[in-house]
Amino acid sequence: MGRPPVLPKKKKDGFWLEVRNKGADSGTILIRDTHEAMMQAARMYQNTKDVYILGEHKNGKPVEKPKSAEKKAKG
Repeated sequence: MGRPPVLPKKKKDGFWLEVRNKGADSGTILIRDTHEAMMQAARMYQNTKDVYILGEHKNGKPVEKPKSAEKKAKG
């Protein structure tokens, strides 16, 4: 018997959201390919569960919008 590998798991690229039962500390992470699909899943679960949008992830890390894009979205 060999020793198991210790490499960390690779996280999938896509749009992430977490769905929890109301009042729970942890939940299930759902990954969708597009922003529209993520928002549709969020709308589907929002009546019965707490939904937390975690945003887009690429190469195992969250993607942050450039500050100039945030200003345009707000203004």
